[in-house]
Amino acid sequence: MNSQRTIRVTVRGSFDNLSDAQKAELIAAGDQHADILAVAYTPSGHLTYDLAARPFFTFRFAEEVSDERDIPQVTARAEAKAAEWMSSRGYGFKRITSQTVDMSEVPLGPRGRRLQG
Repeated sequence: MNSQRTIRVTVRGSFDNLSDAQKAELIAAGDQHADILAVAYTPSGHLTYDLAARPFFTFRFAEEVSDERDIPQVTARAEAKAAEWMSSRGYGFKRITSQTVDMSEVPLGPRGRRLQG
């Protein structure tokens, strides 16, 4: 029996060759993307960066799959969505990497075990 699996993909990269206008635009919008306490994994992706401090960005994506064989496609889709977001706005980027976690494989801590049982 297959059950739904929540897959979380964290895509990281570096901004590259941004114009002064693009940097100013990103820094101006930075308040919406810098709050580490508001980080979420979403189907459309949640972007965080602090361009004033460093040239890196992170997207966080979540997707449900019923078969673990679909996980590589989830990772590829997340990377493509991040690249599309950057490209559609004309932002240069480089060194895209990703980390994928199947949440059904993450062990429960003491609180999770209490809630489950």
